[in-house]
Amino acid sequence: MSYYRRLRELREDHDKTQKEIADIIETTYQYYSAYERGIRDIPFQRVIKLARYYGVSIDYIAELTDIPQNPSI
Repeated sequence: MSYYRRLRELREDHDKTQKEIADIIETTYQYYSAYERGIRDIPFQRVIKLARYYGVSIDYIAELTDIPQNPSI
């Protein structure tokens, strides 16, 4: 699995549309769609916003771990 698939899984698990998430991270629907399809790399600042929104670690989004939250939180 690639990080862009994890973006999609998180969004779908929260019953959100691409447009809703694009608004949350202050980008366009087209850019967010490209992030999920792996066409564009997502900027780090937007990854931070997504991690905060979903309540998961950045490592989880980046697929460095399968544990959604940092154990120290």
